[in-house]
Amino acid sequence: MPAIRLVTLFPESVQGYLTTSIVGRARRRGLVDIEAVDPRQWAEGRHKKCDDRPFGGGPGMVLMAPPIAGCLDHLLARHPGARLLITSPQGRRCDQRFVETVATAPAVIILCGHYEGIDERIIEVYRPEPFSIGDLVISGGELAALVLTDAVTRLVPGVLGDERSAVEDSFAQGDELDHPCFTRPRDFRGHEVPEALVNGDHAAIARWRAGRRGRRPG
Repeated sequence: MPAIRLVTLFPESVQGYLTTSIVGRARRRGLVDIEAVDPRQWAEGRHKKCDDRPFGGGPGMVLMAPPIAGCLDHLLARHPGARLLITSPQGRRCDQRFVETVATAPAVIILCGHYEGIDERIIEVYRPEPFSIGDLVISGGELAALVLTDAVTRLVPGVLGDERSAVEDSFAQGDELDHPCFTRPRDFRGHEVPEALVNGDHAAIARWRAGRRGRRPG
C-alpha cells in the first residue's frame, strides 16, 4: 500500500480533503495510507514553538530546523526508501510525468513550506526534491501537497471505478486534453448532445472523442 506523509504545521487544513471524494474513499478502502504529520510533536518547550524570526532581519517567520528534523528522522526511519519532496517555487513544475514518477515510490514524504520558508539547513542536510504547482504565490505548501497527493492517489490500482479513467484523463497521453463530456438531458436550452454519442455506434463514439481531444493553448 503506498504511503504518503504530509509534514505540516496545520494538519487540520488538509484533513477535510483527505477524508472526502476519491482520496477519502481510497483511504477507507485501505488502498492508500495517507497521513498529515505535525512537526510540533518534536518541538521543545511548553508552547511547542516551530517558527522564529530570520537571522539578518526582514518580514515574516521561518520554520525552525530542529522540529522539522525530528519529524523527518522519525518518518524516514519508518519508511526506508521514501521519496522526500518539498513544496517550493524553485522546484520543477508538477506535471503528469512528474506525478507518474512519484507514484512508483514505496513511500512519499512531502514537506509543506509555510511563512517565509524553512531553515535552509533542512535543505542542506536532507536534500528534499523541490516541486511547484505553478508560478503563483499561495499561503502555504499544503495546497500544493494536496494536488500532488490527489494526482498520485488516482494512479493507484483500484482507486478509480473504471481503470480506463487514469489512462484516458487529460495529460495521461502526452499533452492531450480530455474530450468534451455530456449527460442527461439530451437537450439543454436548445443545445443537444452530439448525435455520434447517442447512436450506440462505439466506433463512431471513439472517433468523435479522438477528434475532439485537445492540447493546452500556448
